[in-house]
Amino acid sequence: MTKTLAHPRASVRLRAALAMGSRPDPDDVGSIVERCAVEPDFYVRDMLTWALTRHPASVTVPLLVEELGSDVAQGRSQALHTLSKIGDGRAWRAITRSLLSDADVEVARSAWRAAVVLVPDGERGALAAALATQLGRGEPNLQLSLSRALIALGDAAPPVLAAARTSPVPEVRAHAIATERLWHDPDTGFDAAIDDAKRIVALGPDGEEALGRADR
Repeated sequence: MTKTLAHPRASVRLRAALAMGSRPDPDDVGSIVERCAVEPDFYVRDMLTWALTRHPASVTVPLLVEELGSDVAQGRSQALHTLSKIGDGRAWRAITRSLLSDADVEVARSAWRAAVVLVPDGERGALAAALATQLGRGEPNLQLSLSRALIALGDAAPPVLAAARTSPVPEVRAHAIATERLWHDPDTGFDAAIDDAKRIVALGPDGEEALGRADR
């Protein structure tokens, strides 16, 4: 069955992944993890992740943690994604600062999501501080992912967002302000929040008050 994971037709690979999840065999786990790193089809990757969640965490987690050191970005990203789905706290220590700031945006995004799922309560403040170092990074879609991760940390987020408001980097300040707006009003669209935040930053120290007057 593991050889079928390399079949040229995605539909065949999808059925193979489904079969591996439906009839879990610990001997298949290594092959599934390896395939996750190179599988080009999103739906097959999703099924591979599902198949891994059907196997014992005692078998999958060590191999997925090992994959976090892979030179292949997709391997790291998929391992993080799968660990977030398994939700086994033993993987927490493997979510390093280097993964949270990975040069590959999909790896970083997956690391943020996995970290929020796996973090122990006593580590939420430290994780929020680590995530705050990524404020201002990338395009709006990536920034939204980071904002959601920070908000998911609950009361650990506001102090680091307040500190980020004083950053000398305008993009960091704007992202922090936009995240605070999402915190207070989850229904706020991120595009609107970040646009308002950029205007506040451009207007200077009294920007928030000035923007409020302009909107009245």
